[in-house]
Amino acid sequence: MSSEGKRLFNIIILGVSFMFIFTAFQTCGNIAQTVITNLNSTDFHGSGYTSMSIIYGVFSASNLISPSVVAIVGPQFSMVISGVFYSLYIAVFIQPTTWAFYTASVFIGIAAAVLWTAQGNCLTVNSDENTIGRNSGVFWALLQFSLFFGNLYIYFAWQGKTHISESDRRTVFIALTVISLVGTVLFFLIRKQEDTKAPGDEDSANEILGESSSARNKMMRAVAAFKKSITLSFTKEMMLLSVTTAYTGLELTFFSGVYGTCIGAVNRFGSEEKSLIGLSGIFIGVGEILGGGIFGLLSKKSRFGRNPIVMLGILVHFIAFYLIFFNMPNDAPIAPMEGTNQVAYMSPSKEVAMLCSFLLGLGDSCFNTQLLSILGFLYSEDSAPAFAIFKFVQSICAAVAYFYSNYFLLQWQLLIMVIVGFFGTITFFTVEWEAAAALAARGSDYSSI
Repeated sequence: MSSEGKRLFNIIILGVSFMFIFTAFQTCGNIAQTVITNLNSTDFHGSGYTSMSIIYGVFSASNLISPSVVAIVGPQFSMVISGVFYSLYIAVFIQPTTWAFYTASVFIGIAAAVLWTAQGNCLTVNSDENTIGRNSGVFWALLQFSLFFGNLYIYFAWQGKTHISESDRRTVFIALTVISLVGTVLFFLIRKQEDTKAPGDEDSANEILGESSSARNKMMRAVAAFKKSITLSFTKEMMLLSVTTAYTGLELTFFSGVYGTCIGAVNRFGSEEKSLIGLSGIFIGVGEILGGGIFGLLSKKSRFGRNPIVMLGILVHFIAFYLIFFNMPNDAPIAPMEGTNQVAYMSPSKEVAMLCSFLLGLGDSCFNTQLLSILGFLYSEDSAPAFAIFKFVQSICAAVAYFYSNYFLLQWQLLIMVIVGFFGTITFFTVEWEAAAALAARGSDYSSI
């Protein structure tokens, strides 16, 4: 197999592994609050929103050290260990207790930081300036199949159910735990790239992949990775992209946790309200996959860079927010176990709700494929620290959003996303224009993203 063939193989395995793990985790996140609401009449008194807030808060803080962990352990083993912790978190729901639930939330936050830093490094090392857009799209499309498969099962398994029984819960979470473990094992198939770092080149991304028998050298690499993360955090480009990244954290919280809860709380959807959570996840996944395919796999046909795709993403999201505001009751995110009988500005429509799910997924793929692409382009020599900063900002904003989701009515959550999304789009445009100017100065053709 050629060198390029091995790289593409690694990207595909990376995407498939993440697909299995996040088939389990995202399905878990999508139904967690609904499942927990049905548990709160027992001795269990946890909150799905609070758990996710803990996860993303710890995730955010852990990104400060994750480049150092990846530098010492290596990206492949880092992803394997992280995958195990994802599986343990999901397994807690088989027989949930409050202390285990929140403890697992802390550990998966640490694991998530290491997992995504290693993923960004692996993606960058297996790409170059001409393939980073394609590879970002391939990875993103494969990853987002996770939204399709898990939620398809939820849709059919929970059809007609208004209450989730203990048997229903155990069956779902045993299956999700096994699926997560399969994805973890698949990481072992990733083939290590040859170390192409030039002698003395301490900033090479390939340094993260290098193995050394010397514990001192590994510690030096860990310290260097930490220092590089701090330095990159204060660069103009990273600070501007952080506004865009903050928006992706807010809307991630909304489509992966809050919106499904809203749908499941609308009593006017009748006996379909719980199964519609799964169907919503499917439509989000379709939007994500379609976006990843079009804006990643076909990126070589684009001669206008990343900005038009990000513009499409924000327009699609604004349309979705507008429709959700009219379709969903204002108290849906914080409704009690009995649900809500309130009506917004129109009678709740299942068709509009599913259209909004698709638009949320499509818009999210627009932002994330282009952020992965521009980070891989701008920081090809410092991929692990750059992706750690990306996930740091995204996760801390997701943590804040999950926290206020316990209290804020729907209209205020939508307003926050509109404001941050608008400014995040502007800052992305600024960085992209500078990237285009840099390419032009080097005499390169601005035809790939």
